[in-house]
Amino acid sequence: MSKYLIVLLLCAEALLADAQGHATYSFNAAWRLHIGDLPAASTTDFDDTDWKVVTLPHAWNEEEAFAKPIHEHSTAVVWYRKKFTLPKELRKDKVFLEFEGVRHGAEFFLNGHFIGRHENGVMAFGLDISAHLRKDAENVLAVRTDNSWNYREKVSNSTYQWNDKNFNANYGGIPKNVWIHVKEALYQTLPLYSNLGTQGVYVYGNHINIQKKTLDLHVESELRNETSEKKVGELLVEVFDADNRLVKTFSSGFDLAAGATKVVKATDRLGDVHFWNWGYGYLYTVRSTLKQAGKTVDVVDTKTGFRKTAFQQGMVYLNDQVLMMKGYAQRTSNEWPAVGLAVAPWLSDFSNKLMVESNANLVRWMHVTPWRQDVESCDRVGLLQMLPAGDAEKDVEGRRWELRKELIRDAIIYYRNSPSVLFYESGNESISETHMAEMKQIRDQYDPQGGRAIGSREMLDSKLAEYGGEMLYINKSAKHPMIATEYMRDEGLRKYWDEHSYPFHKEGEGPLYKGNDASDYNRNQDQHAVETVRRWWEYWRVRPGTGRRVSSGGLNIIFSDSNTHYRGQENYRRSGEVDAMRLPKDGFYAHQVMWDGWVDPDPKGLHIVGHWNYPVGTKKDVQVISAGERVELLVNGVRQAEGVRSAQFLFVFPAIDFVEGELKARSFDATGRLLNERILRTAGEPYQLKLHYRHGENGLYADGNDMVIVDVEVLDKEGRRCPTATNMVDFSFDGPMDWRGGIAQGPNNYILAQSIPVECGVNRVLLRTKYGVAGAVKLKAQANGLIPDQVQWSVSPVEEQEGLFLKSSKIGLPSNLDRGKGLHEPKLKLTRETRAIAKIQAGANADRAAASCDDNELSDWVNDGKLETAWIEYQLEKIGDIDEIDLKLNNFRSRSYPLQVFVDDKLVFDGDTETTLGYCTLSFPTVRGRRVKIQLKGGSYVAAENKHAEVGGKKLDDGVARNDADAKGTLSIIEIDIHKKI
Repeated sequence: MSKYLIVLLLCAEALLADAQGHATYSFNAAWRLHIGDLPAASTTDFDDTDWKVVTLPHAWNEEEAFAKPIHEHSTAVVWYRKKFTLPKELRKDKVFLEFEGVRHGAEFFLNGHFIGRHENGVMAFGLDISAHLRKDAENVLAVRTDNSWNYREKVSNSTYQWNDKNFNANYGGIPKNVWIHVKEALYQTLPLYSNLGTQGVYVYGNHINIQKKTLDLHVESELRNETSEKKVGELLVEVFDADNRLVKTFSSGFDLAAGATKVVKATDRLGDVHFWNWGYGYLYTVRSTLKQAGKTVDVVDTKTGFRKTAFQQGMVYLNDQVLMMKGYAQRTSNEWPAVGLAVAPWLSDFSNKLMVESNANLVRWMHVTPWRQDVESCDRVGLLQMLPAGDAEKDVEGRRWELRKELIRDAIIYYRNSPSVLFYESGNESISETHMAEMKQIRDQYDPQGGRAIGSREMLDSKLAEYGGEMLYINKSAKHPMIATEYMRDEGLRKYWDEHSYPFHKEGEGPLYKGNDASDYNRNQDQHAVETVRRWWEYWRVRPGTGRRVSSGGLNIIFSDSNTHYRGQENYRRSGEVDAMRLPKDGFYAHQVMWDGWVDPDPKGLHIVGHWNYPVGTKKDVQVISAGERVELLVNGVRQAEGVRSAQFLFVFPAIDFVEGELKARSFDATGRLLNERILRTAGEPYQLKLHYRHGENGLYADGNDMVIVDVEVLDKEGRRCPTATNMVDFSFDGPMDWRGGIAQGPNNYILAQSIPVECGVNRVLLRTKYGVAGAVKLKAQANGLIPDQVQWSVSPVEEQEGLFLKSSKIGLPSNLDRGKGLHEPKLKLTRETRAIAKIQAGANADRAAASCDDNELSDWVNDGKLETAWIEYQLEKIGDIDEIDLKLNNFRSRSYPLQVFVDDKLVFDGDTETTLGYCTLSFPTVRGRRVKIQLKGGSYVAAENKHAEVGGKKLDDGVARNDADAKGTLSIIEIDIHKKI
């Protein structure tokens, strides 16, 4: 018997056995749904027999995912109803419902009684249904949902800032799980502040010693006594490791007055700790058992992990080591075609683990808080999270600000035991210092010991934010870390390799976007991958170790193609490194190479962009991405050339003649030692189909939400994928599952179609189980002229009782430990030493000169617009060697400055600055001196278009808030760093 099945059975046994004091079951089954407002549907005797039967999680408009653009997602008032009877052993004093989230607002009626409302459209909340519950008879729960884009809070009439057609895909109704909790009148509360006002269990470690593998473990459980008499008892804590072995037991006594609520604390030393880490999702189970008069009254299992963090010197420290942030800004919906966000738990792991496999260490969920399934998934796969509350693009006041505070409060309470949550995001734009103080107060009240930074996008000059960083541009800091939150917006379909192979997509070809050039949003795969290298290189060159002020990294927007706003030819966003079905593009492998390390990458990383199947006579620039120092290319064993290196990781081999056979890239270190090699081989004609299916390692269950994905490949006779194949594949199947299909370019994006083309020789489809129907499934695939294939699998039953069941597909999912413990990485490599500045002189505005080196990228020194005053001189604290200067100049993205640099009056640099995403680096032979003078020798000029714009066309920041476009004699320095390379 597998260990996952053992864990599943143990969990099931524990839940059933503990029904004397506590039980939790899925409340997802046997709901009925009606689109349209029927006020009478709130009543008990309403006839809903003709309504559609659904199993949650289920967005009523799920089939619109990727079929319609986000702004066309359907909205309506939709009713959900469920009839249920509690089994006898579950008829306890307290019964709660936990909704992981509804969209957008919802009102709840039990047996005709109004029992609550929830309206933020994002977070989990609870309902106490004890008062109106019929314990010995059938109950009727009715839910009225409204997913209007302009939904307003009933009491205040305020809209919700994050209910936005640009980014918050509108999967309406109840698209997340619902749970029922049954407890005695003395119980541990749930972490559901909205409606219930409770905080649950808080588990954390402090006094963490990584080397000795020890920490002090604290468990704080909020108890509530809803009896009429005082209760005295014990809170027993048991700690189980990842193999379910009991490794620690301790306890604390309590006494609780009638009607009182109290937090009871227990603490002890924990040794031989396995620390949670990037790509090492090691989790403990902390079981808190409430005992009273020797009887078990309540049991709560908290899955958590332990890690040590620090945020200082502009860097993030994890378990005492510097970790440069590398990852993705992913849409919170994290959706799939035809099902939206409501995927099976294992599919969340599959998707999130792919981020880790691309060597990402951080995901920033965008604009709104993710659902519980994705947060828990990141815990398992070892992916750090930046967790927002709710926001659009600006700070707000009044009730809309209060709504944001309430949302982050609920999110912190709900997710504070998740080790993967490292950052709380207070806003998608900068907020005032007053608001930042309010957000910190909420964090400090509900999660004071979690080792998590709270900040916001931008916050470049904040004294309170614990991290910051713009969307697209590079920021450096010697104080709180700066992390770019949304760099690289370029889009490209997975279908398009390049302009030399079918379907021959010329780079950038596509329609205008709102009358503007949209070539960046219609890339082919070759150029999309190359652009990922060029963009990341700018962050890498100012990485930790490159001086006193550094960038802490950046997050590429987005990971998987998303059903949100788009700028390219298709009706959904294709910025992903994988497509909507999580099939990789070449950019995925580019990141694997560049990101495989805590700061500096493993030099063995190597990837050949594209394929090696072309028409005879084709000449193609071959691009190779490598972390080595040198790369050579061979065709059928014949050496072609050495690659022309740029952007650190990109090696280009111009005009290589295609010859059928083998294309090989070999990488070397600086001494000529062979590091790695990669091979692409020419495939023959399409010959056969090959199917491969996946489901969760813990099994496949008839819970109405579990899923199977099936890959279909077109292969040649030797079993090699045909990279330019676009064959139409016809699917047919027998068995108890529903077809959800996949996605491809074509009519309606082929959503729900059972005939779908492969793209680049491969595609993927999705099937979903039916509630309560188990059995065998057989799937067949055929295509004209190709040998067909088929696969089969079995769906296991679920155990249910009066419509309540254990969600087995959630139990026993394995943790990802692939990267290892990660506690003995190489020490941070220091590559530059920053020279300290003592005094500054300037040709004009000398009183503002210090702004050019004040570690504040919202301030600058600027002269008076006259060329003769366009100079500034820095006197260093002491004489020393100098050979590099980093400059952030105003309009860094678009404007070039002809500069001269003098060291002790000696000219060491004479040239034009390059346009960048933030910092240009001036390099020159090492010179010893103390005075460094920067001088403008001619008028600055526009060297590149600042094409970065929001959906509405607003240009994004390109420096300080001042227009220098017509000031030819203006020199503006936002920040300067003077270095000596080590």
